[in-house]
Amino acid sequence: MAISLDELKQLDPRDPGRWPLPVRLGVIVVFFVVITALLLWFLVWNSRKDELAQLQNSEQSLRNEFRTKHAKAVNLDLYKQQLADIEKSFGAMLRQLPGETEMENLLIDISQSSTATGLQQVFFRPQPEQNRDFYAERPIKIRLAGSYHQMGEFVSVIAALPRIVTLHDFNIQTAGKGYDQLTMDVTAKTYRYLDDQEIAVATASRKKQEASK
Repeated sequence: MAISLDELKQLDPRDPGRWPLPVRLGVIVVFFVVITALLLWFLVWNSRKDELAQLQNSEQSLRNEFRTKHAKAVNLDLYKQQLADIEKSFGAMLRQLPGETEMENLLIDISQSSTATGLQQVFFRPQPEQNRDFYAERPIKIRLAGSYHQMGEFVSVIAALPRIVTLHDFNIQTAGKGYDQLTMDVTAKTYRYLDDQEIAVATASRKKQEASK
């Protein structure tokens, strides 16, 4: 049965029991729809909104990771070429490190470099080796006497050696009354590569020390 607009206006809201059956059924349906929507909001959506936010953040992280991996995949050939260039450069540097049998000759070359520049060698004291990851470092305490020009020439000669030698801890002081009479204390460091057996021994020793801490 159809309900006209005038009949709806005449309904008494304080007496719903006298409303026509279709109106009462419609009100009940609307009531249950509203209650269901509120329950879904409070019990489902509101309780899981944090989880949704986490999933959205996770999605963004996955998207960023995908972009990064995609960029690496696109540039894989370039990375391989860069790695080959690094390995080539590293190999060239490694060849500049003397072996154990060449170390004494290198020490002689360093000592003779000061004499060749006219400096007086006050002392030349090689220190014990210090093992690193794949190479050994040997400091040498040196004191030289001479002019500033001679000391600069000595540094140039050391830099021109075919093996890697680095100079550290410079300390230059005047000596005597002459303006160009100087003494220089410097630590020269030479390096040699370790063979496979030495690397294995050094690794085992380092692990043993770490385990004892």
